[in-house]
Amino acid sequence: MIRSMYSAVAGLRSHQLMMDVVGNNIANVNTHGYKRNQVIFQDVLSQLVSGAAAPTDNLGGKNPVQVGLGVMMAGTAQNFGQGFLQVTNRDLDVAIQGDGFFVVHEAGEEFFSRAGAFFLDAEGRVVTSDGGLVQGWMADLEGEFDPATGLADIRIPNGDQNPPIVTSEIKFGGNLPSQAAVGEQVFTGLEVFDAQGVAVGLNLTMEKTALSEWTVTASYGPGQTPITMTDNVLTFTDGELVIPADFEMNIAAGQIPGLGDISLVVGGEAERRVTQFGASASVAAATQNGATAGTLQSMRVGADGVITGSYSNGLNKPVARLALANFSNPNGLERVTGSNWRPSVNSGLAQIGTMGTGGRGSVAPGTLEMSNVDLALEFTTLIQSQRGFQASSRVVTAADELLQEIVNLKR
Repeated sequence: MIRSMYSAVAGLRSHQLMMDVVGNNIANVNTHGYKRNQVIFQDVLSQLVSGAAAPTDNLGGKNPVQVGLGVMMAGTAQNFGQGFLQVTNRDLDVAIQGDGFFVVHEAGEEFFSRAGAFFLDAEGRVVTSDGGLVQGWMADLEGEFDPATGLADIRIPNGDQNPPIVTSEIKFGGNLPSQAAVGEQVFTGLEVFDAQGVAVGLNLTMEKTALSEWTVTASYGPGQTPITMTDNVLTFTDGELVIPADFEMNIAAGQIPGLGDISLVVGGEAERRVTQFGASASVAAATQNGATAGTLQSMRVGADGVITGSYSNGLNKPVARLALANFSNPNGLERVTGSNWRPSVNSGLAQIGTMGTGGRGSVAPGTLEMSNVDLALEFTTLIQSQRGFQASSRVVTAADELLQEIVNLKR
């Protein structure tokens, strides 16, 4: 009788813990990056009343007789299933799709988080809502990343400068009119940039010198200072450029102060080339690699975790890259807060790398991962927990009534 009462008490205690876990899940239904917990029960060691007996020639075998001693909570299991993504369209909101955790330093300790609501602090560092420093790799001046440098606090300083780029290549496209008379000219102009980002006006004059031939001359600056060019005669066959064979006209270094060699590309690409057809003149510079200095105006995060800055000079440049970590046994992680974990002796070491490698997932910019708590399932589990608690309490009541009957045998 006493044994059944203690078994029921164990049931009460276990279902109370189950209620605590379910209540915490429901409380975190709107916590970004929260992962649902579930309780795992197991029975307590059963008492052996009588052992098993082997069969004999005259008697069959006998099974053991055991009486259970109750239930206990064997542990909790974290469900790392994907939570649904909520679109926020905010530049520094990032959700992980698949496995992995963001790496965060907080108060000298390394944590791992699924919550991707990031902010900038007064020093330009990318931080979590509770001030944790988000880790990754910073890009060099060329926008390249070197993982060998190790993780660092991601910084995006306000007013970050993109240094000027010296113009070294200009690509042209468009048409020179085949119906133009010999001696007719077509003009086009653009700006090139020196090492300090100072813009210099470059003017090109294309004069028709034969039926399928145009000669190009160049000058720069307000004074129209002449420039010597190589391969400056364009020859066409059936409207397509055939000379120069490498589709390049070159300006030697030193002719424009502060600039080196400049290559003027006039063909070689199906979608960008100079032609001579019976249409109006449309030759112009399509692209060029020079730019003045620029100031950071906005940023965005790509699916590969690269934070790209947009600068006032119209250029985009990688600034930093988010790091992602995964573990051999994520269920072995120790939960610190709703969306932060720290490694334990049973989780394995953090395997840190880039998105999409080593089993790590990708990221979805402008979104946040919501909790993976299913309210319908939680309320069903809540009813199970309540009924289990009620049933265990009835066992206590029934055992008490039986004990009362035994006491009443002696009046």
